[in-house]
Amino acid sequence: MSNTNNPRAGQVGDIKTIDLVRRSLARRYRAETRFRWYGIASIALGLFFLLVLFVEIVGTGVDGFRQTLIRLPVKWDPPLLEITDARDPQQLEQGNFEAVVRVGLAQRFPQVTDRREKRELHALLSIDAAYALRSLLQKNPELLGGETALWLLADDDVDTYYKSLLRGEPFTARTSEARRAQIRELMQTGDIRTGFNTRLFTSGDSSEPEMAGILGALMGSLLTLLVTFALSFPIGVAAAVYLEEYAPRNRFTDFIEVNISNLAAVPSIIFGLLGLAIFLNLLHFPRSIPLVGGLVLTLMTLPTIIISSRNAIKAVPPSIREAALGIGASKMQMILHHVLPLAMPGMLTGAILGMAQALGETAPLLMIGMVAFIVDVPHGITDPATVLPVQIFLWSDNPERAFLARTSAAIMVLLAFLVCMNALAVWLRKRLERRW
Repeated sequence: MSNTNNPRAGQVGDIKTIDLVRRSLARRYRAETRFRWYGIASIALGLFFLLVLFVEIVGTGVDGFRQTLIRLPVKWDPPLLEITDARDPQQLEQGNFEAVVRVGLAQRFPQVTDRREKRELHALLSIDAAYALRSLLQKNPELLGGETALWLLADDDVDTYYKSLLRGEPFTARTSEARRAQIRELMQTGDIRTGFNTRLFTSGDSSEPEMAGILGALMGSLLTLLVTFALSFPIGVAAAVYLEEYAPRNRFTDFIEVNISNLAAVPSIIFGLLGLAIFLNLLHFPRSIPLVGGLVLTLMTLPTIIISSRNAIKAVPPSIREAALGIGASKMQMILHHVLPLAMPGMLTGAILGMAQALGETAPLLMIGMVAFIVDVPHGITDPATVLPVQIFLWSDNPERAFLARTSAAIMVLLAFLVCMNALAVWLRKRLERRW
């Protein structure tokens, strides 16, 4: 007898089919669950490594925002200073402030009598101490002939050892036993402390770690970005408007669009080589100035700004254009009065993100000489300057241990600027965008 005439055979077949479907669904649900957990694990792993990175940078960079100060008795003795009139700039310039520092150290540590130990004692303070005394006397001429106790900047080796001592992990590689004893004595009398490192934000670069600051690099970055934005944004917007609104659809415009997309993926060092060949070797612009740096970064950010501006223009509904043209507006009026205002949030967002990318670039600026040791703070786009990423690169390559903390501190400042720029881009998009 055939199975088709047997009801029980049909039921058995249906049960088998249902079982197969259930097993298939169970496998699919298990696969989806595994896939979801793989995604969660990937995100968690990425966040873990990001957290480790930030903890390492912040843990090392916190010391860069602090500086060690030593309190020293200072006698403003006119014969010792070789100054009779503290209001005379020439006498101040030639004053023997180093002798005042040495006398103050000898007064603070009278037990040091050996010549070699005295030389080591004189290195307890930074060479900035003499400059600080000159600046203070220039501002307060009435101090001449008196005596005060001042907090002066410690040497970088003292700074490194004292901070490591506070952490409970003494770093003794560059400090002698005599110097460590002097630091412990200062700690017992309360004549050594740490304070906020204002010099980090008020000074330019220096070969002495305790005197090094990022103001010059910050100003160089600001001037370079101003040149970049002033050139890349109008050129990028104009190119995007032409390609979207005026350019005919043919092989030539397709070729341009493909190459713009390809340029956005070109390594940044290639633009540095281009800037070296054109702006320095061909046009003979000076090296290491924000003007050349801005021109190079303009070439690098233009593709990004063009692509984001074109996408913003495409996002404007065609009905806006049709309505403007329908009431008698010319094509230029339609673009200037209707399309661009509506596309501006996306354009500004793309421009800010491009500026953020330019802010973190190092390779193209190395190629045009912005790796020079610049002490003075630049005041114009033609003054020699460096930028913050290059400053970080220079400090990270320095063998002085004290530069390690300042490198991490500079990285934290750079990251803060990048976060602010990205937050500004998000805020502008939310603030200016319109929904249809």
